[in-house]
Amino acid sequence: MGYVEDIRALVGHRPLILVGAVAVLVDGEGQVLLQQRKHPEGRWAFPGGLMELGESGEDTARREVFEETSLEVGDLRLLNAYSGPEQFLVAPNGDEYYVVTLAYVGTEFQGTAKVNDSESMAVQFFALADIPAGLVKTHRKILDDYLASGEA
Repeated sequence: MGYVEDIRALVGHRPLILVGAVAVLVDGEGQVLLQQRKHPEGRWAFPGGLMELGESGEDTARREVFEETSLEVGDLRLLNAYSGPEQFLVAPNGDEYYVVTLAYVGTEFQGTAKVNDSESMAVQFFALADIPAGLVKTHRKILDDYLASGEA
């Protein structure tokens, strides 16, 4: 069992504050990597997930990207940290949590993006003009901040 599962065994579905990390991976053509997640159903998002004990934010982003896409990520730059009432989520099983999300930008990665069948339906690089309409709301803010950063 992981950290979150251990805590959930103690507190049930009550709201928790959890830390997560996502990676805005940008290829040589300026496209960004998104995954179509199974939960929430079919929504597109940046690869990422929740921090385990002892991990740094960067380590969390790298581990989650690898688990979800098979890509190995190099250097990352912190884009922003997101918290507050708009970061409140309810998981399909009823678990409630407020997530503090650390968003990183990276251009250094190796491998070929592959779908992790347990979490994703698809992984794909998108041109910024072609971002799917079904982007997770909180990740839309991350994308907007990336676009405003001048790096895009």
